[in-house]
Amino acid sequence: MVIDKEKYTSGIIDQVILSRTEYENLRNENLFLKQELDKLKRMIFGAKSERFIPVDSAQLPLFGLPQVEATEPVKESITYERNKPSESKKNPPIRLALPAHLPRVEEVIEPKEDISEAKKIGETITEILEYTPGKLFVKKYIRPKYVLPNKESIVIGQLPSLPIPRGNAGPGLLSHMLISKFVDHLPFYRQVQMFKRQEIQIAESTINDWFTGTCRLLEPLYEKLKEKVQQCDYLMADETPIAVLSRDHSQATHKGYHWFYYSPVEKLVCVDYQQGRGRDGPTAFLKDFYGAIQTDGYSVYDIFEMVGKSRLLGCMAHARRKFDQALNNDRKRAQAMLTMMQPLYQMEQIAKEYQLSIEERQIMRQVMSTDHLKKIEEWLKDNLVQVLPKSAIGQAIAYTLNLWPRLIRYIEDGRFEIDNNLVENSIRPVALGRKNYLFAGSHEGAKRAAMIYSFLGTCKKNHVEPFTWLKDVLTVIPDWSIQRLDELLPVKPLSILSPIIS
Repeated sequence: MVIDKEKYTSGIIDQVILSRTEYENLRNENLFLKQELDKLKRMIFGAKSERFIPVDSAQLPLFGLPQVEATEPVKESITYERNKPSESKKNPPIRLALPAHLPRVEEVIEPKEDISEAKKIGETITEILEYTPGKLFVKKYIRPKYVLPNKESIVIGQLPSLPIPRGNAGPGLLSHMLISKFVDHLPFYRQVQMFKRQEIQIAESTINDWFTGTCRLLEPLYEKLKEKVQQCDYLMADETPIAVLSRDHSQATHKGYHWFYYSPVEKLVCVDYQQGRGRDGPTAFLKDFYGAIQTDGYSVYDIFEMVGKSRLLGCMAHARRKFDQALNNDRKRAQAMLTMMQPLYQMEQIAKEYQLSIEERQIMRQVMSTDHLKKIEEWLKDNLVQVLPKSAIGQAIAYTLNLWPRLIRYIEDGRFEIDNNLVENSIRPVALGRKNYLFAGSHEGAKRAAMIYSFLGTCKKNHVEPFTWLKDVLTVIPDWSIQRLDELLPVKPLSILSPIIS
């Protein structure tokens, strides 16, 4: 039997190449599954904090690159003596004084002994903080009727405008229900149960009607807020899903999205509901927008930069998060990058603590951060070719490099922030709320929720107490001039009653 050596050798080579390809595929698949398992464990068991503490506890220079190679710490023994605290002289607990603005209900407790001939030499005062559950009450408007002297007409006092025409819910009750749901995350059905404990029967359908009527009354103010946000020249944007009951999905919920837009300079929050996560939502909302948009790198915003309408800024926190997630994949490189990013945030913290102006913050960044950003970019490029593209560290490096021109754009203007965390903080009430009321009853209900989240988010950013603001607005807005809606926006306390909170 004659063997064709050339054909035999070629077949072996093909098998080796095939085996090598299969090996690489299995290796990549194994790496991918490990990463997915790691993500799952982090979601279920891991800490939510992304705080990173370098391995070397020694103080690093502000913009000195860390050493990637970890050195073995030198161990030393330390002994010392100290005085043992006496058990008989324990420091009493220090309690903060109770707020002076709270009303005081006094109760005098006399001794049990006979004090008819005793002389009072002083008194001891003890204050405790007490609570009485909120009580509903009925506000009765009594309007006497009068016949004028000519007996030709009857006059009666004019009833003040109510938030809901022909309704029997006052602005205080309506405000309480909305704040309870959208700030304290109590669904309407739970509020119904709370009212029952006070022997007040209110149908859940009635509360839903009140909610609809209240949002209809606030709609012009929401449009004014939306207009103000669209006129800003620097916005942060992000989105979060919300489950919505829909006629199109009788057996399941529809996945809608609340799109959050936040102006860090004017401190305005506007939430826009869309049925999908596509480009139509931000394109419609920002159709007349010209300025800077800071996002997490979601590709739907690329169109604004392509047509030259806007500059796109990246989010350094999202890039940092990628390396935090890659710690279990390549701890050495991930720690090196997390350590290199720390000085950037240290500079932002310094600017905040010293309350630097916009111009001062821009100068500080350009002087202190520019060279450090260049060193980070060089490190990313050098390490990109040394890691597997589909590994967690490879994806983190590629993600950061792809968005690098947007990530470093924050140093161009002192108004810009280093990351998108401010708008993400505005999303938290929605995330907490959907754990309690699970879904919106309809697309219209999701739109109304977006309206209330816009007002309450703006209240929070401007430190305006939301209940008092909403009650004041519902009291005056039925008769308010549409030309003066700016005065009702929650950028400052209303001059009616609203105090500002710290």
